[in-house]
Amino acid sequence: MNPANPLVQLAALGQSPWLDNITRDLLQTGELRRLIAEAGLRGMTTNPTIFEKAVAGSDCYDADIRALADSGVEARDIVETLVVADVRAACDLFLPLYHASEGGDGFVSIEVSPELANNADSTVREARRLWDAVDRPNVMIKIPGTQAGLPAITRCLTRGLNVNVTLLFSVARYRQVMEAHLAGLERRRARREPINRVASVASFFVSRVDTKLDPTLEHSGDAATRGLRGTIAIANALVAYEAFQETFRGPRWDALVREGARVQRPLWASTSTKDPAFPDVYYVEALVAPDTVNTLPPETFKAYGHHGRPEVRITKQTVAEAKQRLATLAGAGVDLEDAARVLETEGVQKFSASFTALVNGVRQKAMALSGTS
Repeated sequence: MNPANPLVQLAALGQSPWLDNITRDLLQTGELRRLIAEAGLRGMTTNPTIFEKAVAGSDCYDADIRALADSGVEARDIVETLVVADVRAACDLFLPLYHASEGGDGFVSIEVSPELANNADSTVREARRLWDAVDRPNVMIKIPGTQAGLPAITRCLTRGLNVNVTLLFSVARYRQVMEAHLAGLERRRARREPINRVASVASFFVSRVDTKLDPTLEHSGDAATRGLRGTIAIANALVAYEAFQETFRGPRWDALVREGARVQRPLWASTSTKDPAFPDVYYVEALVAPDTVNTLPPETFKAYGHHGRPEVRITKQTVAEAKQRLATLAGAGVDLEDAARVLETEGVQKFSASFTALVNGVRQKAMALSGTS
């Protein structure tokens, strides 16, 4: 592993770079193994949108789709079979890192159906089923951080499942997620079950906030408000990190630490730059801090490995400046919490649409491939 690689240096600063991508090609060519060994990659996430692109854009899955279809397997079940196979294979590649870090890293995420985002009971059932299907200690089950998702998070952690809470945009909701995490560990401890290998991250989405707010800000008649363009997403994340630091300290947390509990790390998601006016690693550079994860799409991962400048940039000063920006935003009449609610709803809808497109795409491929040689 090259210690001069900025991605490797991130880990030395306490931040784990994960890859927001999974494809059969990445697994089969040895590229994922290389990234782990040489580029400092410490985990992986995926979602229905990513997997839809992987299946639609490759013929790597065609043989499996054909065989499953010829066996009478329905499209939804074919999708799950393909996803579970890829996640299991990726988990195996990350397993040495998982063991070397004593369960601190080396995770691969698999997502419950986004169609269940507002149904806690169904989410828990599917989370457990996927956990058993992958059958690897370093798999994480992705659960949307909706209102209905909160009890599901607690129940899954109580059962010993690793959880990646996704689609977080609001600091207020993030605080609820951390409470759900603590409650799950406390319930598990009360049952006299171990908590030292129960892991969780909270995926706090970043650039989508600017994408949502910037059109409003740049058309403001007030110069100070216009000056907020491209800054609110980072400010929101900085305040979220402060909330993280506040939550995981004090007597309540210390009691769990004595049993081996790990913090629920903030995972910065949606960190690719959407606006060409900003650098390609803009959202990565601003959010380097201990006890965090940054999940990077392939282009951003490559860019940061090439010209990233690792340095801890979440400090008391940057958090104070972030709070000033958010106060200016509120003074301009922009409701950040309302924007977060809209983004959460849109996020669930987007992933649900991608899941539907994935199933339909597999169905069409199965029809085309079934019975051919």
